Amino acid sequence: MAQQCIGVFDSGVGGLSVLAHIRSRLPHEDLCYFADSAHMPYGNKSVDELRKCSLFVADVLLKRGAKALVVACNTATAAAAHILREQLDVPVIGMEPGIKPAVHGSARGVVGVLATSGTISSEKFALLMQRFTEHVEVIVQPCPGLVERIEAGELGSGKTRSLLEQYLHPLLNRGVDAVVLGCTHYPFVIPLIRDIAGPDIQIIDTGDAIARELERQLGIHGLGASEGCGNIQFLTSGETETVRPVMQRLWGHALTLESCQAD
Repeated sequence: MAQQCIGVFDSGVGGLSVLAHIRSRLPHEDLCYFADSAHMPYGNKSVDELRKCSLFVADVLLKRGAKALVVACNTATAAAAHILREQLDVPVIGMEPGIKPAVHGSARGVVGVLATSGTISSEKFALLMQRFTEHVEVIVQPCPGLVERIEAGELGSGKTRSLLEQYLHPLLNRGVDAVVLGCTHYPFVIPLIRDIAGPDIQIIDTGDAIARELERQLGIHGLGASEGCGNIQFLTSGETETVRPVMQRLWGHALTLESCQAD
């Protein structure tokens, strides 16, 4: 079973930011990435819809031989990770906004969080806030429309910059010294965030922490591959000719993208 692939999924291309960390840390592993672009964005869906989407994608990846699943989406993690863990016999690793490291590293005691509305409204996020915000002010900023801009490949466009300015300026005006990226799409606009926020603001991306946790879980279950150069498959529930150009731009290499739509 150690030779089987690791399944990674997101509502679209955002989870590629996590996939890159996994690839760097676990180069021997075969990976299978699923962009559920037909149902993007996840941020404005109900919990029931998110669970249906997650179970559909998990079924596809398990049929491809996944020995572990990474839910590379904060919104899907909050809504469905516990359901996946209850129903599946493989390790399931989910996302969590990096509020803990931001709080612990904040000199001013003021931290900002950029996230989707779906993540912010979840019970999991509320519990996370309760755990780490007793002595630090955490300002939460929903970012409607930002995922769609990134999915369109508009990483540096005027529209994307305008959205980010709209979302970042209230945080900067409140004196934050750290900004938590609460969506896996957002690392792709870190250069733009840095340009707006300036060099002194810490930007927290949890992609590497997820890759480390995946490595740990594989070790616990004796599932780690130890040799060879892992292959990567790319799947989407969306239109391949629409999704592929953006995915290739974000991944940085030409790739073969397979259509895998729901029945």
